[in-house]
Amino acid sequence: MSKANGTETRRADERAQDSAHGAAGERLSTAPREERPDTGAGVPAMGVIGWARWFWRQLTSMRVALILLFLLSLGAIPGSLIPQTSVDDMKVQAFKDQHSTLTPIYEKLQLFDVYSSVWFSAIYILLFVSLIGCIVPRTGQFVGQLRSRPPGAPNRLTRLPAYTTWRTGAEPEEVREAALAVLRKRRFRTHEVGDAVAAEKGYLREAGNLVFHIALIVMLVAFAAGQLFKSEGGKLIVEGDGFSNTLTQYDDFRSGSLYDSDSLAPFSFVLDDFVGTYEKSGPQRGTPRTFEARVTYAEGADGAERKGVIKVNEPLTVDGTKVYLIAHGYAPVVTVRDGKGDVVSRSAVPLLPIDNNITSSGAIKVMDGYKDRNGEKTQLGFKAFFVPTFAGEGKGQMFSQFPGLDFPVLALSAYQGSLGVDSGLAQNVYQLDTSKMEEFKGEDGELLKKMLMPGEKLDLPDGAGSITFEGVEEWASFQISQQPGNGWALGGSVAAIAGLAGSLFIQRRRVWVRAVRGPDGVTVVEMAGLGRSESAKLPEELGDLSAALVTTAPVAPAAPEKPEAPDAPDAPDGPGATDATTDATNEAGNRPVHPAEAPAEGAEK
Repeated sequence: MSKANGTETRRADERAQDSAHGAAGERLSTAPREERPDTGAGVPAMGVIGWARWFWRQLTSMRVALILLFLLSLGAIPGSLIPQTSVDDMKVQAFKDQHSTLTPIYEKLQLFDVYSSVWFSAIYILLFVSLIGCIVPRTGQFVGQLRSRPPGAPNRLTRLPAYTTWRTGAEPEEVREAALAVLRKRRFRTHEVGDAVAAEKGYLREAGNLVFHIALIVMLVAFAAGQLFKSEGGKLIVEGDGFSNTLTQYDDFRSGSLYDSDSLAPFSFVLDDFVGTYEKSGPQRGTPRTFEARVTYAEGADGAERKGVIKVNEPLTVDGTKVYLIAHGYAPVVTVRDGKGDVVSRSAVPLLPIDNNITSSGAIKVMDGYKDRNGEKTQLGFKAFFVPTFAGEGKGQMFSQFPGLDFPVLALSAYQGSLGVDSGLAQNVYQLDTSKMEEFKGEDGELLKKMLMPGEKLDLPDGAGSITFEGVEEWASFQISQQPGNGWALGGSVAAIAGLAGSLFIQRRRVWVRAVRGPDGVTVVEMAGLGRSESAKLPEELGDLSAALVTTAPVAPAAPEKPEAPDAPDAPDGPGATDATTDATNEAGNRPVHPAEAPAEGAEK
């Protein structure tokens, strides 16, 4: 509230200043003047059109635009703190499971879909309309100012905040011509009006202000386009496997409401190798030093193959689509055999990390091709727990001590029965549903489980087969995204910063130079300046301009003193009086008066 009151007070001061300076103070800003109706008992009530005009003026005011921008920033905070459905459905579901009380409230407030919610869209649209309503009239006024000339000099330049004067022997026409040259050299817009030269500078201040607000509109449009036409999907790839940019290849895929799946860029790539190295010792032990995916990619269906490296924050860009490296893990290679020793399956099974040392968990599922000892088809399932660097037997729980593959160990527990994949319901490939499965029992009658090192195997009881831990492959997870508004958003943000800097650091000001012949035939030069706002630089700049002009219009020598009559009764004795008179004359008429020494407002020349 205090800030708004300060703004109103400043605007009132500026209007009063403009009124005091007349035409000299007009059009220093394109800010619209707020028209306030006269108060009194006889004021008629506003009708529908009146209220509509009032609402439009409020909506298109800069104050309301700033409030809406602030509300938009506040509205984006829940989107960064609360899991969003458009980003990760699994995190949203996990949040709902953990917060049963907050979930109904958040759902009513649409906090799981902030950026597509009704209230966020309303703020967004109102801000868009407000900015356009602010910019259009101000742009017209600014163009009109650029086409017009600076106003003529006020009658009394001594009233202006920066003022200086001196007498010169140059002709008034010569002084004005020299003033035009000096001001144009300093990049002022100038012209001669009557007995004075009018000049103006600092138009980039208002241009920067307009650029800033136009850039905000560009950013809003870019953000909207990015949300409406974006596509984003994830894919986990084991070393040696590949990806083709089609919908069926994605593990998960999200897109904007206006996105056309036919616009997917045609390209493919193969993960040749993942390279990850880590700090071996010291306080940063385990910190990644090398983290990159080496790929072979091809653009189009028949494009030539190329080599590429994808690093964190250094994506691979193919036909406007960016491929980001977002995660890494291990995929134990296991071979499953039946009771006859025949290989049922052999594959690298990705497991998901659960800590920074890439301790991983997951499930190994054998859905087809396996028969039990009676020759009946059934399914196998194994809960898997993997550590790339095992601490050793008797050294606590089985958690990895280092993210590198120094001492890999795979722990398995075995089940048989129905995996539930034939029910038609979606199933998490990294979790094992044992509700319809039976445990394999060990010799102690408990669940069969064992820790394996590469090359070791787990034999299933009663000749049911075995599973062998062959080795370890590495996998990388990629995010493939296409967001057309990113370039425009970046350009808009850069333009907004540049425009804001111009509107803050450039001062709009006007300078007048009047040169007229005095009663004694000597030319009197007056210079004055007026700024958009009070600034200590304006008097300094006026002093520099006057110093430059003095080289062409030098200070006239002092007029000779008239000797006083010897019988004058009040004439003082000694040279002091003459010196004081001469000093007073020099002070008043023989040198430029610095703006700091200018007469007070309202003083006569």
